[in-house]
Amino acid sequence: MAGLKVETCADDTTLAKQCDLLLVFGGDGTMLRVARDVAGSRTPILGINLGNLGFLTAVPFKQMAEALARVLAGEFSIDSRPIIEATSHVMGRPLTQTALNDFVISRGAGSRMIELEVRVDEELLTRYRCDGLIVSAPTGSTAYSLSAGGAIVSPDAEVFTLTPICPHTLSNRSVIVSLDSTITVQALASRPETVLAADGQVETKLNEGDSVVIRRSDRELRLVKLKGQSFFRTLRQKLNWSGSNV
Repeated sequence: MAGLKVETCADDTTLAKQCDLLLVFGGDGTMLRVARDVAGSRTPILGINLGNLGFLTAVPFKQMAEALARVLAGEFSIDSRPIIEATSHVMGRPLTQTALNDFVISRGAGSRMIELEVRVDEELLTRYRCDGLIVSAPTGSTAYSLSAGGAIVSPDAEVFTLTPICPHTLSNRSVIVSLDSTITVQALASRPETVLAADGQVETKLNEGDSVVIRRSDRELRLVKLKGQSFFRTLRQKLNWSGSNV
């Protein structure tokens, strides 16, 4: 390999603009990071799974050669996934972030519950006393939201899922609203610390009175879907449901 010259790019965004197909090697965490960088690009992405679960990186590494051959043969379609964005007003200054899976507003290092006021299209939904709130896109329904008791949502469903984490009021349950809605979450207390996390990877501290406005972004992520792949088949296999070997 000595003397081999390889063309490199400064970042994922530049790379996506210079290629016809982007391969992402790793687990879903790697895919989430790349998704935030290249969303809006017309370049499709094929995820090669080097991790464990792999909902987004659906092709096992051992099957990569076969998968690439099928792509070259045109045996695939494009699965467009919506990106969501959150504008947080921290100390009076706006900060916009994007996510493929979800935004989570939760307590920081403290063990006490936080208080959140949630509005949907400016109408009050409720005030939560809880450990946190997950606002997930359709793609994120099989991530943190699922672990917190949220519904599994088909990726082509045009909805947000709002799932409270350990709410003090036991009747608080997951709520599904239109993906065209604007969701506003306000931190009502200064203690404990409240944190906004994008896809569990990028964190922003919120102060008392700070608000987060979450809506659908105008960008999408284009995933390669090989012929024969389906969301329900992936659920059966990844979650080990009865009948997954059928």
